[in-house]
Amino acid sequence: MGSVQIVTTILAAAITAVAVWLAVRAVLKMTAVIRLGQPAPERFSDKGVRTKTMLVETAGHTRMLKWGVVGAAHWFVMVGFVVLSLLVLEAYFEVVTPTGGLPIIGHWTVFGLVTEIITVLGLAGILVLMVIRLRNRPTRPGGRSRFTGSTMWQGYFVEWIVLLVLIFGLLIRGFKVATDHFEYPLWATPVSHAVGAALPDWSDGASVAALIKIAISMTWLIVISLNVTMGVAWHRFLAFPNIFFKREPAKPAGSGLGALRPMTSQGKPLDFEEADPEKDQFGVAHVEQFSWKGLLDFSTCTECGRCQSQCPAWNTGKPLSPKLLVLSLRDHAYAKAPYLLAGGGKDLTGEEKATQAQLAHLDVLSLAEGDKPLIGDAESGGVIDPDVLWSCTTCGACVEQCPVDIEHVDHIVDMRRYQVLIESSFPSEAGVMLRNLENKGNPWGAPQNTREDWTKGLDFEVPRVGEVDDFEYLFWVGCAGAFEDRAKKTTRAVATLLNEAGVKFAILGEGETCSGDPARRIGNEFVFQMLAQQNVETLNEAFEGREKAKRKIVATCPHCFNTLGNEYGQLGGEFEVVHHTQLLAHLVATGKLTPVQPVDGGVTYHDPCYLGRHNRIFAAPREVLGDAIAGDLTEMPRNSERSFCCGAGGARMWMEEKIGKRINVDRVEEAMATGAKTVAVGCPFCSTMLNDGVNGKGAGEQVEVIDVASVLLRSVKPEQPQGGRETAPIGG
Repeated sequence: MGSVQIVTTILAAAITAVAVWLAVRAVLKMTAVIRLGQPAPERFSDKGVRTKTMLVETAGHTRMLKWGVVGAAHWFVMVGFVVLSLLVLEAYFEVVTPTGGLPIIGHWTVFGLVTEIITVLGLAGILVLMVIRLRNRPTRPGGRSRFTGSTMWQGYFVEWIVLLVLIFGLLIRGFKVATDHFEYPLWATPVSHAVGAALPDWSDGASVAALIKIAISMTWLIVISLNVTMGVAWHRFLAFPNIFFKREPAKPAGSGLGALRPMTSQGKPLDFEEADPEKDQFGVAHVEQFSWKGLLDFSTCTECGRCQSQCPAWNTGKPLSPKLLVLSLRDHAYAKAPYLLAGGGKDLTGEEKATQAQLAHLDVLSLAEGDKPLIGDAESGGVIDPDVLWSCTTCGACVEQCPVDIEHVDHIVDMRRYQVLIESSFPSEAGVMLRNLENKGNPWGAPQNTREDWTKGLDFEVPRVGEVDDFEYLFWVGCAGAFEDRAKKTTRAVATLLNEAGVKFAILGEGETCSGDPARRIGNEFVFQMLAQQNVETLNEAFEGREKAKRKIVATCPHCFNTLGNEYGQLGGEFEVVHHTQLLAHLVATGKLTPVQPVDGGVTYHDPCYLGRHNRIFAAPREVLGDAIAGDLTEMPRNSERSFCCGAGGARMWMEEKIGKRINVDRVEEAMATGAKTVAVGCPFCSTMLNDGVNGKGAGEQVEVIDVASVLLRSVKPEQPQGGRETAPIGG
C-alpha cells in the first residue's frame, strides 16, 4: 500500500463512518415518526401476494413505463442504482490498491459485461431525466408543471450525484485500462477501454477516482440523512415497503381505488351503535391519527408530480394538488414529531396529554407545530386549507398514477370524516343533500313514491321483487335513474334492451334507497352506514336462499355499482354486481341483441372515473359502441385510465364550483375538439355534468350527450321513440 492509498483509505473510512452514523440516526427518526400512526393490522395479510406485487411493480416498473420515455429512463437509473451499488462497494477495495476488485465475482467477464451495459444505459437514463426535469421546470415559460411545488434543488442534487457516480465508475475502469490492470476484455467493456485510451498511465489514478466516487456517494447519504423529508432520495428505499403494504395488493392498479377504507379507531372498523366520540377516533383530526401506512405514504412521496399532472382540480385552477397535500402532511408530521415523541398530543376530548415537564425541553417551533389545526385557513394557520380538502372529486387519478402507491383519496376522505361528523364543517350547499339522504333516502329530496315513475309509458311490464321470484338480475335503478330526467331515459333504455333480449330482471321499486355513495365520499360515514345497512338487509331478503354467484345485480350508475360491489361486503352484503354496459356487451356478443342500423355522426366516449379507473371497466362500453355506431369510435386524448373527471364525484355533484375553471367545461371542450356529434357516457352524473358543459358552451344543438345504452337502443330498435333531446334535471 503506497502513501496515496493510505490517505485514500483513511479518508474513505472517515467519510463513510460519518455517513453511516447519520444514516442510522435518520432511519431511527423516520421509523419513530411512522410508528406514531394508528394500527393497520390488515396490511400484514397475504404476504405472498404482497411480495409478488411489490417485485412486479418495482422490477417491472408497471406504473412508470406507462409514461414511455421517462419510465424507461427511470428503470435504467433504478437498475443502475441497485446493481452498481456493487461497484461502490468495489471502490473500497480500489482505494486500498489500484488493482483491487470485488472478491469472487469481481473478475468474472460476465460481471464486467453486465455492469458496463448498465453503466452506459444508466448514463443515458439520467441524462434523459435531467433534460425532462429542466424542460418541465416550474419557472419555464408556459406556466405550471408537474414539478410545481417540488423542492427542485433536491431533484437536481440527486440527478447530479447519480451522473457523477456513473462517470467516476468509468474513470476508475479507465485508469485500470491505462495502467494495464483491467480484468475484462475489450468486447465486454468497450466504453471502459475507450475511456482508458484517453487517460494517462497514472498508477494511483484508480485509487484517487475511487475515493472521489466514495466521497460523492457518501455526500449523498449525508445530505439525505440530514433531510429525512427528502422523498426524491428516500423513495429509493421506502418505495419497496410502501408498495408491499398497499391496501389491496391483488388489484391490477391503484390499491386506493374502488372501495374506501372503512372508518377505523385503533385499527378496528368503527361500529356506530357502540362508538363514543370521547373514546373512539372519528376520522382524522391530527396528523398522528393517520395510520402508520399513511405516515409511510407521506414519507415515500417522490415529489414527481404525476398525481398533480392528472388531477382535475389542479388542472382547472383549484388549490388542490395531491402532491402538495401529501408534502404538507409530511412536513407537518416531521415538524410535529419532537412534540409527539416527547409525549405530547391532544386526546379525543382535546386535552393535552403531556405534562409541562415532558414538554419543557422542546423548542418553540415544535410546540407551535403541535398547536396547528390540521384543517384551517391561512388565518388559523391550518396545515390543509378547507378549499383544498373540498376540491377533491375522489376521481382516483392521483392514486392511479402514483408510482409508489400513495393512497391520497383515503387520506382526504379520512380528514373529511372528522370535519363532517365532529366539526360539522363542510360546504353549506352539501348540507341540503345530506338532509335529503337522511329524510328522503335520495340526494334530490324527491318523494319515495315516485321511484317507479320511470316505468310509466313502457310497452311492457317491469316486474318487482316480491311479485316475481324467477329473475336473473336485480336491476338497481339508483336515485339518478329513478328521479333525474336525463338518467330516467337511460333507465328506460336499459329496461327496454333487457326486455328485448329476454333477460329476466326485477326492480326493488320503493324498496330501494340511495346506495350512500355521496354521503361516504363527503365524509358522513354515519349516514352511509345507515343507508347501506338498510339496503343490505333489503337485498339479502330479495336474494334469500341464493348463493353469491346467483345474487346478480345490474346497475347503470358507476357510483352505485362501485358501492354495492366493493363496499357493501364490509357490511355483510355479498353480491355479483355488473355495470349495464358489461351486460349489454355480453348480450350483443351472444346474439341476444342485434344492432341493425348504425348510429352515425361521429361518437366519442367519456370514461366515468368510478367505472374506469376505480373498477377497470374500459372495454365493455367501447364494445357496445363499436357494434352500434357507423365507423370507428373517436377517442379523446385523455381516455381510459387517464380519463379526465367530469367534476361530479366525491359528492362534488352537490357543491358549487366557485374556484377556477369548471371541470365539466374543460372536459366538454376536449370532447368537442374531437369533432364528434355524440358524446357517449356510462354514468348519470357524467351525463348531467357534460350536458351542462355543452349547454354552457352554447353547443346544445350541435353536440348530444347520451348514455351508451341509448346509443345501442337507437341501433337495435331504430323505430323506438327517443323522446327528443335531453332536458334539464329535476331541481336544475
